Amino acid sequence: MHNKELIPQLFKTEYRKIISVLCKLFGIIHIEIAEDITTDTFLLASENWELKGIPENPTAWLYAVAKNKTKDYFKRHKIFSEKIISDLKHNQKSFDEIEVDLSVKNITDSQLQIIFAICNPIIPAESQIGLALRILCGFGIDEIAEAFLTNKENINKRLFRAKEKLRTENIKIELPNENEINKRLETVLTTLYLLFNEGYHSSTQQSHLRKELCLEAMRLNYFLIENETTNKPIVNALMALMCFHSSRFEARTNQMGEPILYEEQNKSLWNEELIEKGNFFLIESAKGQEISKYHLEASIAYWHSTKIENSGKWENILQLYNQLLQIEYSPITALNRTYAISKVFGKEKAIQEALKLDLKENHFYHSLLGNLNTNLENNKAIIHFEMAYKLAKSNSDRMTIDNHLKKLKC
Repeated sequence: MHNKELIPQLFKTEYRKIISVLCKLFGIIHIEIAEDITTDTFLLASENWELKGIPENPTAWLYAVAKNKTKDYFKRHKIFSEKIISDLKHNQKSFDEIEVDLSVKNITDSQLQIIFAICNPIIPAESQIGLALRILCGFGIDEIAEAFLTNKENINKRLFRAKEKLRTENIKIELPNENEINKRLETVLTTLYLLFNEGYHSSTQQSHLRKELCLEAMRLNYFLIENETTNKPIVNALMALMCFHSSRFEARTNQMGEPILYEEQNKSLWNEELIEKGNFFLIESAKGQEISKYHLEASIAYWHSTKIENSGKWENILQLYNQLLQIEYSPITALNRTYAISKVFGKEKAIQEALKLDLKENHFYHSLLGNLNTNLENNKAIIHFEMAYKLAKSNSDRMTIDNHLKKLKC
């Protein structure tokens, strides 16, 4: 593999491991030092490997350089180093003895601890996602800006403010005790849920980025499942939800990147392995007493992932939506419910329920009403699709809506 291909690949897989360990070592208050050392490690690799060739074990080379750079930093900043050493639990007597532990176990533990540190309600949800993408997923500022449909300056400001807040509050990078985990877990799961949705419903035109966001959310969620203290039924419910949704990724868009409606998807493209994993995690999620929104959404996704259109499928989906709205009302959830209503009670009933929501500034609302009115009152369908076109944020959505309009105007 060529150097220019290998470096970005290793950056995706190893950046987050190195920076997690260094963040744990330096603490949240000195997170920039960890970022600088990690970034410098990859810059040196890029320069060195271009001149001398790729080493036999590139990952081990990166780890060795990161360790050496960390020790060099401590030597250059003696007073700072002594303060760090006094705070460490390993009783090192000098910076020469500081251990930069890049073992698999410490990397995994460090990443899990940082999840709880940055998924903190004291900073906005979008900042939690941004930090997760940067530190835990190894995304560059450009990529994060693209994911949020903004520019690098805004992302840098957002991340700076978030890190300042975490510093001010002296947030520790550690796994909370079991009682505290139960309190904090909801915030962590919310961040992972939002991260997944940012990929699954993203407006970006880069389809690979959308999938990557979803896969990163699943990877981070799996950390929680692998740890005995965080492997709760609700965590398995979220994992089941992610698996079911991801199983239909390949069928959701055509070659032009245009969304494909559920009924028109090629079911042979659905990923059976992910559906089976979703079933496994859904069963695991049933071992507790609590029914969360993730349990209900995972169950809805389960029914959507069943290929056989049996008589009870949409009745079950509608019932689950009713339960979900009782637990946590959301206009978008209510809007999604109207599709299930159309399958159970017909389009006319669904239109009545959709109109009650009055989400006039939402392009999904008008798209749904456009679809429901098609072949019933095509003039109304055209009006709604035209409004949806004006409100749509992405080119792919506009292309799909435009196709509907062309068919209605033929």
